[in-house]
Amino acid sequence: MIGSVALLFVALLVAALFRHKKSASQELEVMGAVGLIEKQLDPEGTIIVNGELWRARLGSGSATHLHTRVRVVGAEDHLLLVELEPNSL
Repeated sequence: MIGSVALLFVALLVAALFRHKKSASQELEVMGAVGLIEKQLDPEGTIIVNGELWRARLGSGSATHLHTRVRVVGAEDHLLLVELEPNSL
């Protein structure tokens, strides 16, 4: 019984340590980075930046083509503000 409780505790501890979650308290390292549209930005959708999936909002218009390049120009909480890269049009 004690062994089972200890094993459960260790399993929960390991799961908590390996859980990856973006923290609002850390400085974003994606400002100015180029990402690719993963889900249509109309004006919100998702992009991949530095191998991570992020919610994003396009400053103006909409972008419907997947894998179109966008540049991160700002952020609001965990929502990235992006603009289309000029050479991706």
